[in-house]
Amino acid sequence: MSLIPATILTGFLGSGKTTLLKRVLTEAHGQKIAVIENEFGEENIDGDILVTNTEENIIQMSNGCVCCTIREDLRSTLRDLAEKRRKGELTFDRVVIETTGLADPGPVAQTFFMDDEVAESYLLDSILTLVDAKHAVQQLNDRQEARRQIGFADQIFLSKADLSTPAEVDALLHRIKHMNPRAPQKVVHFGEVALSDVFDLKGFNLNAKLDIDPDFLKDDAGHDHHDHEHGEHCDHPSHQAEGQGHHHAHDDDVKSFVFKSAKPFDPAKLEDFLGAIVNIYGPRMLRYKGVLNMKGTERKVIFQGVHQLMGSDLGPQWASGEERLSKMVFIGIDLPKDIFLQGMEQCLV
Repeated sequence: MSLIPATILTGFLGSGKTTLLKRVLTEAHGQKIAVIENEFGEENIDGDILVTNTEENIIQMSNGCVCCTIREDLRSTLRDLAEKRRKGELTFDRVVIETTGLADPGPVAQTFFMDDEVAESYLLDSILTLVDAKHAVQQLNDRQEARRQIGFADQIFLSKADLSTPAEVDALLHRIKHMNPRAPQKVVHFGEVALSDVFDLKGFNLNAKLDIDPDFLKDDAGHDHHDHEHGEHCDHPSHQAEGQGHHHAHDDDVKSFVFKSAKPFDPAKLEDFLGAIVNIYGPRMLRYKGVLNMKGTERKVIFQGVHQLMGSDLGPQWASGEERLSKMVFIGIDLPKDIFLQGMEQCLV
């Protein structure tokens, strides 16, 4: 039986997660989706409920979708759902986990890699983050959870943009881009989102991600967000607006930076270095991913991690004439950029 794709839906309080979920659940896409919530909100996702099993905390909906709340912990809930699916007691095609507004998505994502039983049944597809445009600046200033949710995202949806001015929305998108340059951003209205932007993003399968997004290794045209942080030669208006209620985004503790090199890596040195930094900085390393040119193989090495968990895989062959450029993106909380970049440099052949 193939693995069940799983999506983590995260976002600040009031950012519209339930609105988006309702839309995804009620759209005529023919897929049966199991939704796992931390708790049932005051508002049911679908009033047209077929079967309620309060003992099991599982609700079967009229269109075949399933809703359940987390009982003891996420692991046991995921295991129970997979078990019921195997026995034919429930049928569903994929799982969406809606986190509470204050949750850090890191531990949720780690569940899919750390628990063997969960890893044998599920494939983590992506982390989606909803951002409330009206209140985001305050939330990002005040709450580290909000900044972490941006840092972890594979796709970012901006809701309630109609309640802000175009200049405010632009400044917010720019700020978010510095925190997480790799996640596409979309402004959404009342949860109106194409399913292709929600499912099968393959955010955790870098091999597939390269097929979908071959530009992953290329520089962003016009504005290379990777090699400067806020404060360094950034003339965006949000940085000029001192005293106008704007927050200088270079104060954000969640930042990203990129290592690039045309020289190959020494695999043993790189493994030692990454092992050491993950040991020290792992809790502050939100997402890191890259495509590397390794000595001793003609294939791209696909590398990624979440906190202390990291893994690599052999990707496709380097094409003839293709520049063998290694590129690694780090997103984390107050990571010492210089130590990371110098250490990576020392691992080159």
